[in-house]
Amino acid sequence: MKELVELLAKALVDHPEMVTVDLIEKEKSCVIELRVAPDDMGKVIGKQGRIAKAIRTVVKAAATKERKKVTVEII
Repeated sequence: MKELVELLAKALVDHPEMVTVDLIEKEKSCVIELRVAPDDMGKVIGKQGRIAKAIRTVVKAAATKERKKVTVEII
């Protein structure tokens, strides 16, 4: 999951070297924290949050395949 979010984020931003992804494992779920440069925040979120929602949907689909609950937080 972590690699998937990192790949998607790096493809969207102008400063891919500033992208960091942290995976926080919990009992029944995982939280993926995505950090990008302040300049690139708008590109990752998109108009009305459409890109962020799309990233979350793709990750949720991949997580369903592995029977996990994953949450993506953009920080």
